[in-house]
Amino acid sequence: MSTFEGKYGFVITATVLLVSSSRHPDRWIVPGGGMEPEEEPGVAAVREVCEEAGVKGTLGRLVGVFENQERKHRTYVYVLIVTEVLDDWEDSVNIGRKREWFKIEEAIKVLQCHKPVQASYFETLRQGYSANNGTPVVATTYSVSPQSSMSGIR
Repeated sequence: MSTFEGKYGFVITATVLLVSSSRHPDRWIVPGGGMEPEEEPGVAAVREVCEEAGVKGTLGRLVGVFENQERKHRTYVYVLIVTEVLDDWEDSVNIGRKREWFKIEEAIKVLQCHKPVQASYFETLRQGYSANNGTPVVATTYSVSPQSSMSGIR
């Protein structure tokens, strides 16, 4: 019996989705927001990214939990494997929000000046990135604050 030994190589270019800020439309940010009362964390993350970025998909792994001690604020960052991109979505219709795909390195550069904490989400994602066959992903966030479960990030 003979065996065949093969070697395979491939390059994965991870792309991530950013949206325009509602406060500063010329700046890109990570889509996300706060939880509704009684809402499960994963459900909140999927809902927020659909509302803000107009994409649907499968919730992936937790990238990390980011604390802001000064604001007593905690942000959970998830990966969303995108399966559907909507032509029109809630924030595009209501506030003219835009979205754009970036390579992870480009997203880090874009966010570094005005949203360095959000840039760190992608640093963490890049360090722990596992192969997903080049499927576009979104880092979606939801935030929890001790004062209110409704607080968002921006």
